Amino acid sequence: MTDIDDIDTDTSASRGLYDRAREVIPGGVSSPVRAFNAVGGTPRFIRSAAGAWLTDADGNEYVDLICSWGPMLLGHAHPEVQAAVAEAVARGTSYGAPTIPEVELAEEIVARTPVDRVRFVSSGTEASMSAIRLARGVTGRDVVVKFAGCYHGHVDALLASAGSGLATFAVPGTPGVPASATELTLVLPYNDRAAVEAVFAEHGDRIACLVTEAAPGNMGVVPPEPGFNQFLAETCSRHGALFVSDEVMTGFRASKHGHWGLDGRSEGWAPDLTIFGKVMGGGFPAAAFGGRADVMSHLAPEGPVYQAGTLSGNPVATTAGLATLRLATDEVYDHLTSAGDTIKAAATEALTAAGVPHLVQSAGTMFSVFFTEGRDGAVRDFADASLTDATAYAAFFHAMLEAGVYLPPSAYEAWFLSSAHDERAVQTILDALPAAAAAAAQSQSRLQSSTKETPQ
Repeated sequence: MTDIDDIDTDTSASRGLYDRAREVIPGGVSSPVRAFNAVGGTPRFIRSAAGAWLTDADGNEYVDLICSWGPMLLGHAHPEVQAAVAEAVARGTSYGAPTIPEVELAEEIVARTPVDRVRFVSSGTEASMSAIRLARGVTGRDVVVKFAGCYHGHVDALLASAGSGLATFAVPGTPGVPASATELTLVLPYNDRAAVEAVFAEHGDRIACLVTEAAPGNMGVVPPEPGFNQFLAETCSRHGALFVSDEVMTGFRASKHGHWGLDGRSEGWAPDLTIFGKVMGGGFPAAAFGGRADVMSHLAPEGPVYQAGTLSGNPVATTAGLATLRLATDEVYDHLTSAGDTIKAAATEALTAAGVPHLVQSAGTMFSVFFTEGRDGAVRDFADASLTDATAYAAFFHAMLEAGVYLPPSAYEAWFLSSAHDERAVQTILDALPAAAAAAAQSQSRLQSSTKETPQ
């Protein structure tokens, strides 16, 4: 068996930059997911990007299946977005005062989603933190319910692991988070209605909100079972809690109307609060949270719940987001769906031919490949997702990288396409899949051989 730490993916320029970065940046990266710790080797340092392609510091080109972890819906360096941003920069980069683009972007978000009012912030983490504070302020309650495997930024209260029982309060999931920060957080298995009902039966009059990813993408793509989000909305309403839908990843990505456009819009329900990010910033650091007018009216300066940010509603970021959403037409989503269907089918064919157990799951235009058959033929929650073969994925990842395809350097992430993924980009992916599937199969074969040879 080859350990992922033994994988040699060294490239001279990226290696040199990585060595320099580790001297001045913890781990050499500004966000842990960018490191190659889960797959081994040297992370690529990107010099530029255009359309569906990334170019690293050594001049190697890759088809990008990360798309900045979702925001680049139109591809990199889209000329119309660039032109709008250039005009915005020429007018000044920050004012510390209300601006025209933030009003226009808010109007665009309200037009596409079930929210009445929007408050801008600078990151998804900030949006999650603020939405929970607002929910607590509105309800006068303190308890927050979340699901294992759902990620809502690095908010202390949400970096928690489940306790020993369904209705047991959580414990911190990472050093640096005190027990007091998570003692009012309850963590449940995803897609588990019985667990939700049990928690509300025991703690319903103390629960301020239930927060969930509209369709989880941070443990791989695990779609809600039919009617699950509606069940959550109705359960919260019945107990006087707020239903908070995190659409940082899915918003304007899963569909034109976010994941709500795939379930809530047709089923006739809406979250009390929705969290946005990624696509709505057009590649710039911008996020937002919004909801019903009566709920949002509790925010300062209109109400007593305080929230503020010096760079919130930044004119450059909101201009980029506005340009992106205006260009995100039905044709864009049709293309993402078509290209995604082609790639998913090819991945299934290649992995099946190589004999690699796997599942391909989708939520709108988002999808991912799990290197497991799950339980009962699906990945329904974090426990199922944890069954994925990370070592096989590492072999698959490096084979794809060698063939010019840049996948997420983790087995537990969504794959993203853009409207710039043209025939050449898609064909590059299709051409790379058979050899990558074979590499994954070889990795599993070595592991099985090693296991048989190990004395029991």
